[in-house]
Amino acid sequence: MSIGRCAWPVLARSFYARPTLEVARELLGHVLVCRTPDGLASGVIVEAEAYVGQDDPACHAAPGPTPRNEPLYGPPGRAYVYFNYGMHYLVNAVTERAGYPAAVLIRALDPIDGVSLMQDRRGRRRDGAARGLHDLCRGPGNLTRAMGIGPELNRADLTKAERTFAGLWIEDRGLAAGRIVWTPRIGIRVGTDRSWRCCVAGHPAVSGRNT
Repeated sequence: MSIGRCAWPVLARSFYARPTLEVARELLGHVLVCRTPDGLASGVIVEAEAYVGQDDPACHAAPGPTPRNEPLYGPPGRAYVYFNYGMHYLVNAVTERAGYPAAVLIRALDPIDGVSLMQDRRGRRRDGAARGLHDLCRGPGNLTRAMGIGPELNRADLTKAERTFAGLWIEDRGLAAGRIVWTPRIGIRVGTDRSWRCCVAGHPAVSGRNT
């Protein structure tokens, strides 16, 4: 089957309209897909972090509603894409109910489709070798560069597979995630005491400590 024909089911809005920690855990093993004018790329989600509510000091909603964090308050199943530290974009899946700010940051993927396109975007040589492929989407900034995710996909509806134009969605391809572990969140300065980062134990694409 051709991936361009959306052969796999896309996660429904009800999947995201649940407690954020549950969504983070169950996103592992599902496949993030991004279609751009350059082509289509995808990868299995192997690492994710939860950010929940205005009382979470690491959540962008901690200061209250702003133009930047407005997508966090929107309906579940939307993408929240933002520019981080003036360096790169990060992609999140909005969770919980509309009006309650929460999301899951997607931190790492195991590449599946569009590997050559990912290599081009990351400035990597196409040698067809498996070695080195796991670092294409290791870490949230590398992930968005490899996948071609930018500000135009902020607020994208993750529950709709775009067959023709640019789009971003998450599919269920029936893959087993493997053993999952929880750790404190990483790459942040506050809220590091909360063990809201989950990943596939021992997977080579995971960023930071994964056991």
